[in-house]
Amino acid sequence: MKVGRAIAEILKLEGIDVIFGYPRNAVLEQAAGIGIRTVIVRQERTGLHMADAFSRLSRGRRMGVFAMQHGPGTENAYGGVAQAYSESVPVLVLPQGYARRLAHVPDNYNACISMRDITKTAEPILLAAETPAILRRAFTALRNGRLRPALVEMPWDVLDEEVPEPLNYTPVITTRSAPDPEAVARVADRLIAAKRLVIHAGQGVHWAEAYDELRTLAELLAAPVSTSLEGKSAFDETHPLALGSGGAAIPGQLRHFLDRADLILGIGCSFSETAFGVSMPAGAKIVHATLDPADLNKGVPCIDALIGDAQLTLAMLIAACRERLTAPRDPAPVAAEIAEIEAQWLANWLPLLESDDAPLSPYRVLWDLQRTVDVANTIITHDAGSPRDQLTPYWKTRAPLSYIGWGKSTQLGYGLGLAMGAKLACPDKLCINVWGDAAIGFTGMDFETAVRERLPILSILLNNSAMAIELPIMPVATERFRATDISGDYAAFARAMGGYGERITTPDQIVPAILRGIAATEAGQPALLEFITAQETRASRL
Repeated sequence: MKVGRAIAEILKLEGIDVIFGYPRNAVLEQAAGIGIRTVIVRQERTGLHMADAFSRLSRGRRMGVFAMQHGPGTENAYGGVAQAYSESVPVLVLPQGYARRLAHVPDNYNACISMRDITKTAEPILLAAETPAILRRAFTALRNGRLRPALVEMPWDVLDEEVPEPLNYTPVITTRSAPDPEAVARVADRLIAAKRLVIHAGQGVHWAEAYDELRTLAELLAAPVSTSLEGKSAFDETHPLALGSGGAAIPGQLRHFLDRADLILGIGCSFSETAFGVSMPAGAKIVHATLDPADLNKGVPCIDALIGDAQLTLAMLIAACRERLTAPRDPAPVAAEIAEIEAQWLANWLPLLESDDAPLSPYRVLWDLQRTVDVANTIITHDAGSPRDQLTPYWKTRAPLSYIGWGKSTQLGYGLGLAMGAKLACPDKLCINVWGDAAIGFTGMDFETAVRERLPILSILLNNSAMAIELPIMPVATERFRATDISGDYAAFARAMGGYGERITTPDQIVPAILRGIAATEAGQPALLEFITAQETRASRL
């Protein structure tokens, strides 16, 4: 069989039933021929965002795969691969490449060279017979260790060559590792001795499905739990010990407890330094439990470390702490302190969250959204900038993977593809993306993909006719040249694309419009609700 067909067969053996892409790429047709659903997008970056969410929501069991044309298609895809890399999401990237004799000739785009810094592995197929071995290496990278994209480049001239039959390929294994038992005992002693312990959970808890273990350890030690944006929904945020999630905007109770902690246990997180993640207090004593030793001392110094799978690590810590405790600690004092500080912080924001102003407060829109949907059966994500900061501190997740968080890189337009990929992976969930009028300018045409591919998402658009977050830093450009002004009738755009579109301008119509939008999605139609909002620049930056 030819190389393109062999790759398609390998994908099927690895459990792939959906492939995202943009023509021309020989694998797309070959995959369709053996029953793998092809999802064609309007531009490459959105397709990678969809593959990204597909991997996340299935925890890699249905691996996201994206295939694209050589040259310009691969160039356009760069941002989506970079985003998945920064967020540690496994995606198989299958670019066509220039013929082998041209692959290193300027000015031809060589994906293996140009994308090697944003992939875990990047390898071209130079000999047809090596196709199974190359895909085996790629899938091994995708399913083991630190999860990041793997790239296999397919020169166009190799695609017509023959792979020996029968195809010699067996699906790869997935492994887990556990930390050193001596280190676990040492860390358990530290946890027991701490007077103000905080557990900070990252998305490694999601990948390891370590939700029960995280809750058990927190309840055993009466320890409050915070999460990174990527880790949000790993811990029920209505739990009395929940501190919420920190990003560029942060809940008051989270900042309060982190700043007063005498020990912080980071589990399944990288502690990468980013403007869009919660910062650890200077001088904090940190125990770092992570899968990747390259994370240690990268962003913050640690006094101890555990290397391994989050579920195995937490299970070992639970056993060690139980040996050292006669009974679980009383959570009441900690829970009372959390509730008190949260109430004080929230009181400062309730005027915005419950505002009756018009133009609408974006906080009121998202506050009403949370109180209208079934949060536990909703998957929500944000876009970069104001939508992220106006959503994350206040939205309380209740179920695992009900929130798709990100913040290592912040590409505008990311949220739409994430919501569509989530809907494809979880068709029984209400999937929502919250974005602004800047983000829709980047990827808005792919709303038509949601219509065409029958992915009935709910898109919440906050339209303030400006790049509001940029107003404080571009006052002269705005006054002289209106540089931050943007505009559009996005509800009409949604209708023109075949979806449900509605513009909302008054507070009394927020909830009824949300209900109408949900009804449209339940009838199989993607919906875009355009809320005309004030140019709000306030955020909970503590």
